[in-house]
Amino acid sequence: MSAPPGPSKRRNPPGGGRPRRPRRPDRPGGRPATAPGPVGHGGQTRPLYASGGIGAASAASIGLATLTTLTLAGWIAAPPATFSDDIVDVFRMAVRMWLVGHHVELATSHGRLGLFPIGLLVLPGLLLYHSGRRLARVCVLPRLRHAFQAALALAGPYAAIAGTLALAGRDDTVQPSMSQALVTAFLLAFTAGGLGALRQLLKDRRIPWRGLLRLMPLRLRVLLAGLFSASAVLVLTGALLFLAGLIAGLGDAVATTRQLAPGAVGGVLLLVIQLLYLPNAIVFGVSYAVGTGFAFGADTVVAPTGVALGPLPELPMLAALPDNGPAPVLSLAALAAPFLAGAVGGWRTLRDAPVPVNEAAPLWGFACGVGTGALWAGLAALAGGPLGANRLAEVGPSPWQVGVVAALEVGVSAAVAAWVVNWRHLRDAAAGDGAGREGVRQRRDDEAPRPGPRRPVRRPRLSGSRWGGLRRGGGEDDSEDLYGVTYEADADPPDRSDPARD
Repeated sequence: MSAPPGPSKRRNPPGGGRPRRPRRPDRPGGRPATAPGPVGHGGQTRPLYASGGIGAASAASIGLATLTTLTLAGWIAAPPATFSDDIVDVFRMAVRMWLVGHHVELATSHGRLGLFPIGLLVLPGLLLYHSGRRLARVCVLPRLRHAFQAALALAGPYAAIAGTLALAGRDDTVQPSMSQALVTAFLLAFTAGGLGALRQLLKDRRIPWRGLLRLMPLRLRVLLAGLFSASAVLVLTGALLFLAGLIAGLGDAVATTRQLAPGAVGGVLLLVIQLLYLPNAIVFGVSYAVGTGFAFGADTVVAPTGVALGPLPELPMLAALPDNGPAPVLSLAALAAPFLAGAVGGWRTLRDAPVPVNEAAPLWGFACGVGTGALWAGLAALAGGPLGANRLAEVGPSPWQVGVVAALEVGVSAAVAAWVVNWRHLRDAAAGDGAGREGVRQRRDDEAPRPGPRRPVRRPRLSGSRWGGLRRGGGEDDSEDLYGVTYEADADPPDRSDPARD
């Protein structure tokens, strides 16, 4: 007996060597099925939190080195009485400028300094954004949600570095706020670094920014769309208010610039400073449009109810502030902006995702208003701050007042707009269903057969050897019932050329 055949052995290819494995087919979209993950130098993957510390130190050192270079240039070019003779004081000044760029208050003998331009956050934000992208490249982050871990890995060491620099920048005359250094540095690094890591992950997977929105839950996506739509209307309103005020006080702005006589280089620096303060001015304008207004010194107010100001610093852009007395009549039209923003936000929230119960639509619109109020409360806290100990100790809008009033105004109008949009959608859907049912009913009536006289059809009797089995199997009565006179549809007659019939 022969042995049963065993498993077939794989034959080696001609020329010897191991057999080649078949290539795996590519995935849809042209990407290989097994794409290599991101690796660091030498083909080794770097640990996430160690790389986050390196990225945080890199971003902080580059920003500090830039400011130190500028401070040294000023120390060399300035008169001897401007700076101290000790080089250590120059480096301490650079550290304080770095902290000011992160909106860290400085406590001095003349009061606290905290009114800093929002535009100063651009430089450290860009450095942290780049560090976040590099962190995502050198570390394996298999999913998009791991960008949150990358943001934490970058924000923790960066906050520790900011706290250390706040201690290093202290002396008997200036003391940076330790708590603000930790909080603002952590929030900035978490936001900018997280966005950079997420951007790199999306780029590696060839997903556009718009495609990221499709990964969010539908309700969260439309709520964010409504929030940003309402905020865009408020930003436009604040910018228009500032521009209109600056045009009205253009003569005072020119006179202030001539009085300062900054020269060519000084004029460029003055223009840059005012551009950095432009986001602060927009937030001030939004607080005016909301109705709460803002202060520019102790016991001062700039609001639709009236204007009461004291002496102001010599800055040309401050010519946009109105004169003391009643508020300008044209500026009162800005009071409708929060309600318009709420209408836009409520429409945007319920346009693409209506709810089946119309009573729930105003709740989603009001939620859009609450989110908008929280956003602008944070911006108001960022835009204001003290500028000394005496009359300029209070500058800027009140964050909690801006947040509460904006949430109420935007939320109420957004709730009404959301209800109207959802009600119209449900009404159109009901009308469409009714029209659809009526059309189906009419189509069925048109396609129904017309009643008429029914013609009896006599089926032919089948005979022969092929059909005889059927007749013999049923009997005579059954045959009569089957082949008698019926009102069924005509059956195909048997083929007359069948030889069995002959």
